[in-house]
Amino acid sequence: MAEVAPSRDPGRRSRRMYILAALAVVAVGLWSRSDAAGLPWSVAKYAGDALWGLVVFLGTGLLLPRLTTPTAAGLAAAFACAVEASQLYHAPWLDAVRGTRPGGLVLGTPAATFAWADIAAYLAGTAAGAVAERATGSRAGGRRAPPGGPGQAGGPP
Repeated sequence: MAEVAPSRDPGRRSRRMYILAALAVVAVGLWSRSDAAGLPWSVAKYAGDALWGLVVFLGTGLLLPRLTTPTAAGLAAAFACAVEASQLYHAPWLDAVRGTRPGGLVLGTPAATFAWADIAAYLAGTAAGAVAERATGSRAGGRRAPPGGPGQAGGPP
């Protein structure tokens, strides 16, 4: 009997989709902070922070695709909290990095200070990503059942 090529794991993260999602979230995040959005300052700030947390989650899933959703969310949350905590430290070299556009987008601006509200927004974005990932089934937590049903190759007897 001929072997059938296994289908793509339906629970695996699609790199293409994660890249497209991350680019879309970055675009919406930058727009939310722009004057063109016309959003009140508090909405723009915390929406942007939540979207940044979502991008961190998407980036974690993209770079480490074999992680379960809870592990990816935990790692993304830890990274986001570490970045926020780094704003307590203002060495000249670090503030110089923060003064660049890429550095400011990742680490915050040189004038940025630590704020618990920022952490709450980052965690909300990370959680939103994890909930969306679980809802779409793109990556499940835990082990997967083997393919096939009873009496079939790879299934229970």
